[in-house]
Amino acid sequence: MRTIGHWIDGRAVNEPGRTGPVHDPARGERTAQVSLASAAVVDSAVKAAVTAAGTWSQSSLSRRATLLFGLRELLHTHRDDLAAAVSREHGKVHEDALGEVARGLECVEFACGIPQLLKGSHSAEVSRGVDVHTVLRPVGVVAGITPFNFPVMVPLWMMANAIACGNTFVLKPSEKDPSASLLLAELVHRAGFPDGVVNVVQGDAEAVNTLLTHPDIAAVSFVGSTPVARHVYETGTAAGKRVQALGGAKNHMVVLPDADVEAAADAAISAGYGSAGERCMAISVVVAVGPVADPLVDAIAARIPGIVVGPAAEASSMMGPLISSAHRDRVRSYVERATDDGARVVVDGSAAPAGVDPAGFFLGCSLVDGVRPGMAVYDDEIFGPVLSVVRVDTYAEAVALINANPYGNGVALFTRDGGAARRFGGDVEVGMVGINVPIPVPVAWHSFGGWKASLFGDAPIYGPEGIRFYTRPQVVTTRWPDATPSAINLGFPTNG
Repeated sequence: MRTIGHWIDGRAVNEPGRTGPVHDPARGERTAQVSLASAAVVDSAVKAAVTAAGTWSQSSLSRRATLLFGLRELLHTHRDDLAAAVSREHGKVHEDALGEVARGLECVEFACGIPQLLKGSHSAEVSRGVDVHTVLRPVGVVAGITPFNFPVMVPLWMMANAIACGNTFVLKPSEKDPSASLLLAELVHRAGFPDGVVNVVQGDAEAVNTLLTHPDIAAVSFVGSTPVARHVYETGTAAGKRVQALGGAKNHMVVLPDADVEAAADAAISAGYGSAGERCMAISVVVAVGPVADPLVDAIAARIPGIVVGPAAEASSMMGPLISSAHRDRVRSYVERATDDGARVVVDGSAAPAGVDPAGFFLGCSLVDGVRPGMAVYDDEIFGPVLSVVRVDTYAEAVALINANPYGNGVALFTRDGGAARRFGGDVEVGMVGINVPIPVPVAWHSFGGWKASLFGDAPIYGPEGIRFYTRPQVVTTRWPDATPSAINLGFPTNG
């Protein structure tokens, strides 16, 4: 059976030892095994990154930009190959996988502007004959720990800015869909980056915890579930590292009575069921305000039969399988429990749709009405194609519901009322807000990050905040001797 290994110091590395299964989720069939890195293998990757950091951190900005432009071209040329790797192991349909690659490419394009992004600041004559300037220095070796749902985009969120800033990078991707990470590393190598600048270690908790406690890792970026994000943040910061850890979500979409019901229903379908709901920015709760509830629920339900569920290999498929049988069964359990909790299952997608491989990890799309806080279908991050509807009477109730939720990743408002739209962002305690936009993922020149239990630490990811996270400001104060006489002065320095 094919073994998927690591990429260390510019070459593929296969380590005998523990392995994990890799499946084709559309067929439920094991297609490969992935090597699970030991602490020793992780250490070898970090050492390669340390060695490369000595020269890479001193490379010119023009050289970094040139190599990044070359990487951008290779990623664009191989976008179908990357998307195919994602579809084979994650299961998302090809068009969705291509969209993921495109959003990752945006981050590389942003990083290509690194000569501008690393501009410091300068103040002349802060005191007589004294100048001060600030320089942004790389932090050293940084690690990225990424989730299964975006095996191309999320690594590029981290890697592009990290290496552009002069750091070296060790990636630990999800062991569920590891192949895309190796293709990324190969393209970095082909673009001409020095060996050791980007390394990949496959693995599980052993690899993660080794990175979090390794003395040569200066910073860690993480995207995943909230319990693991909390562990990453607490463990990494206790070891003296800079950490950004993005956790889970329960994203609401508020629909006001004046909204275009048809547009809102289309948005709910797209944002709730795209990529089988396995997105941290998926809409999982529709908050229907007042009289819009009945027509909105009817409009959403009427659209669900038109969603074609099937393998990515079939061009007609609109939604693929879930990542694993265990996750499929977990998602199904929420639908099965909803009625007992007092909700109404309007559309039951807990069975695999007709026509798909019964061994695959498929579910249909479910719609659950009459949901309230306290029900498992509302309280938990389901991460699957289950859309809940909560009915409230007023805008104020909708805002209170959102603010009471422990998560604060993304939120959307659908309305024609400009005043309500303008007010909404200031009322909700959520990091990313969409107005008539159901999935408000920022473009690459802004930054991505939620609030509350959706982000641990104070550093959002990619964009300008990513540059700040991967650099340390160094302030240099200079005075050049001139003909004026000097003298000893033990007093406190002043700016006179």
